[in-house]
Amino acid sequence: MIRAFLLLGSNQGERRNYLDNARMRIHLLAGTQVKPSSIYETAAWGITDQPAFLNQAIAIDTALSPDLLLFTLQAIEDSLGRTRGKQWGPRTIDIDILLYGDQVINQPNLVVPHPAMGERKFTLMPLAELIPDMIHPIAGKTIARMLEECKDPLGVDKLGSGK
Repeated sequence: MIRAFLLLGSNQGERRNYLDNARMRIHLLAGTQVKPSSIYETAAWGITDQPAFLNQAIAIDTALSPDLLLFTLQAIEDSLGRTRGKQWGPRTIDIDILLYGDQVINQPNLVVPHPAMGERKFTLMPLAELIPDMIHPIAGKTIARMLEECKDPLGVDKLGSGK
């Protein structure tokens, strides 16, 4: 089993329900959920003229390979109405693989650790809640240090427990 860390995001419809449904389906299809972070709300990143996102990091123990995990997560996104339009556009659900153990993966369809995580407070804040002292396998810094050094100007508001 590998401990993987995922980021869930939604800015369409019943955002919290999409996060809840994604967590349930991940548990059934991809791996045992170890712990969810709180839920955070932030303005959209990239394309800013759209509704705010709810985000949550979760830890899972999975027996799936990185490729099969990605395939499974994309199938879960599709089952929850995700349409793949323009990059950073609105979505019912987005599920990103942030970390897959301490592995570094660089494939055309999958890069892990997530290459933009150090630039995004909405990713680092929930992840730092779960694993503040984990060393990023490329940056060589703790997740907490990466959050301290993050220059992302967007505010991120903690809404409470994500269980």
